[in-house]
Amino acid sequence: MYTREETIRRMNALGRAEHPFFFVISHDLEHNLLLEPAGAGEGRTAAFELPLGKMELRGEMPALPERIRFTPSPCSMSRYAEAFSSVRKHLLRGDSYLLNLCMATPVETNLALRHLFRYARAPYRMLLGPDSRVPGVHGRGCVCFSPEPFVTVRGRTVSTFPMKGTADACTQEARQWLETDEKENRESATIVDLMRNDLSMVASGVQVKRYRYISPVETRGGAILQCSSEISGTLPENWRSCLGEMMMKLLPAGSVTGAPKEATCRAIAEAEDMERGFYTGVFGFFNGRELDSAVAIRFMEETGEGMAYKSGGGITVMSRMEEEYREAVAKVYVPFDL
Repeated sequence: MYTREETIRRMNALGRAEHPFFFVISHDLEHNLLLEPAGAGEGRTAAFELPLGKMELRGEMPALPERIRFTPSPCSMSRYAEAFSSVRKHLLRGDSYLLNLCMATPVETNLALRHLFRYARAPYRMLLGPDSRVPGVHGRGCVCFSPEPFVTVRGRTVSTFPMKGTADACTQEARQWLETDEKENRESATIVDLMRNDLSMVASGVQVKRYRYISPVETRGGAILQCSSEISGTLPENWRSCLGEMMMKLLPAGSVTGAPKEATCRAIAEAEDMERGFYTGVFGFFNGRELDSAVAIRFMEETGEGMAYKSGGGITVMSRMEEEYREAVAKVYVPFDL
């Protein structure tokens, strides 16, 4: 386990040496894992799959149950309303313009974390077993099947892809609503502006290449539409030697905190009754030359009380509590056929 400062030094050294490694950085930036591919799985249940590379699962895969159970038990709307009221105070006071409010939902299931890692459809997947755990941070193990890249580096081009806006794709009006709704548009504008400023701390020539493009995502309950943007810039030639500083300057991820970051993170800590741990942190792979990373959303962990799924959404002064609650509940899903 590495602290923030230790993580910076180690990532810098590995980047300078062009030595491949996987990494997991917690939401608070203080409980981090750096794993080298050679021998990284020995004595540890850890696995990753990203476009640039993967670390295979060790040991046998348990068979899927014949009849799969996956039953979420979301918190009551009144409990969510308390947290919503807390963050709304900060929004009305001007402490934050956009805040990502999250909750943990107990799930009764006979699926193991290994099942979720193996069968979930997602471009970015991570599994950390109980022997990888940070006491008090993410329980007995966690799995993430994220659709959202954080930053990628190809050559010297660094790109980030903030995801803001979700709609049920079962209606013909869903795409039009996602494209035209004022609250959704303001969320996207705020996060794109934040991430453009963040990238400008580490790169030159930063520009928005694509603004609010919409992609379908299959879920257990049917397809949903998600809205993202693409922002890119050019890194200095020596970026690998300062890889640790670069990542920490960009964190925590704006799409799962809000703006401005510092005041928003304080409001989040006041409102949420859970530790985020690795949820809404980032994980990734540096292959010696280029980098992939993802925001740790679509996240499930095993605790002493059972399985818990963490989800959330962006809140602005225009948000309606009931709609935000329903969105957070709708995000409790596994992207494979159950």
